[in-house]
Amino acid sequence: MISGNMPMDRLLKAGSVAALALVVAGCGTVQRVLPFSLGRGPQAEDVASAGERIPVIEFDQALAPSAALAGRDFFLPGPQAVAAWPNPGGTADNAVEHVIAGQNFQIAWRRNIGAGAGRTSQVMAPPVAEGGRVFVLDGEAAVSAVDARNGGQIWRVNLRPEGERGGFGGGVATAGGKVFVSSGYRTMTALDAATGAVVWQSPVDVPIHGAPTVSGARVYVVDVDNQIIAFDVNTGQQTWSYRGIVEPARIMLASAPAVTGDTVVAPFSSGELLALRASNGQPLWQRELSRTSRTSALSEVRDIAGRPVISRGFVYAVSHSGVLGSLDARSGQPRWQLPIGGVQAPLPVGDVVYVVSKAGQLTVINRDSGQVYWTRDLNEGRVRQEGGFLGFWDRTVRPTWAGPILASNRLVLVNSDGEAVALNPKTGATEGTLRLGSPAYVSPIAYDGALIVVTNSGELVSIR
Repeated sequence: MISGNMPMDRLLKAGSVAALALVVAGCGTVQRVLPFSLGRGPQAEDVASAGERIPVIEFDQALAPSAALAGRDFFLPGPQAVAAWPNPGGTADNAVEHVIAGQNFQIAWRRNIGAGAGRTSQVMAPPVAEGGRVFVLDGEAAVSAVDARNGGQIWRVNLRPEGERGGFGGGVATAGGKVFVSSGYRTMTALDAATGAVVWQSPVDVPIHGAPTVSGARVYVVDVDNQIIAFDVNTGQQTWSYRGIVEPARIMLASAPAVTGDTVVAPFSSGELLALRASNGQPLWQRELSRTSRTSALSEVRDIAGRPVISRGFVYAVSHSGVLGSLDARSGQPRWQLPIGGVQAPLPVGDVVYVVSKAGQLTVINRDSGQVYWTRDLNEGRVRQEGGFLGFWDRTVRPTWAGPILASNRLVLVNSDGEAVALNPKTGATEGTLRLGSPAYVSPIAYDGALIVVTNSGELVSIR
């Protein structure tokens, strides 16, 4: 397990850090030694066209906007009310486009939910919401149900086994009057959404750092050995499982599968994106979203840490090692790929796809062609130097970002500087900034007119 009081943006499994240390030591300049805010090379001029794959370029560079799209507008649908957010990505396919939420962009209430990030705990999982309640997992496997109107606690259940520590990770989903909880303590649990009582609990062989996705009669989750497991929502029995390639290097975020119809798409830390038949686990197709860079040892971390999104017949996913892909959901055939490395879910909405890179570059891409409308450096004016012992080992610190979500005609992201930032979705111009009081590494969700954010200190914040 990981020791020391590390912030979320510096977490990898300890074995992967050791494996990369010798390579990193040979680099001339390392701006940040772990995955979310890495050094960036010179600007690239590559632009994708329809059906074209971009060649390997310097790691995590900005993409030049397409001349063909210069000055062209793009369509965004109007905002829709959100009556439930049952899965980490909102819906089972993770394809929520434009929501009514946070219209005044002011903090309505705050609620402490338990353990924040510490020596043996990490806050990784998005909250979910349904039936007037927000369900959230703290850094030590305690689940809380809070009133969505005022943040009042309704119930709280600690699923950490007595005497055990360090089983961080997992997440929550809700459906059919149950709250499904995956856990780093090697359990999958269903709680009664009204009372918090345990309905069933199923042991698993290894910890689960991913969040669950519930769809129909099954709840799906990926464990740390890249095994996707399907559980019966009523009994907790495993209905099937499928193991991918084991990969020790991973990002500590609670990714979750995407489900549409009888297809489930699972993200693995090996850089694999695997589609299976949801009813029986039969593999349908497999693609690898990874590449290696000569300028960054950490491109070897291939994890797809953000949720894949299934939207309008295509799967959108981004890997840490630097591939953003649009793939046909039925065959897995690539429509286009771009050299963007990220750990957050892409946001396909209207005519475009929004994605934020590890370096804080927000890119807006034409959904059909893969060409770039514009990019914006979210960290412009936020980069700072931090000195080490006696002024030695200075490092460049760039905030890391989570999101985006399109809410009430604003593109909203949160960051490790403890801010929620609202941008114009057509231009990228800043329209508002809120201080959250603590770093935030988990993308906001939307529910009943509010944006809900969980911070690294273990606080739930409602933005109305």
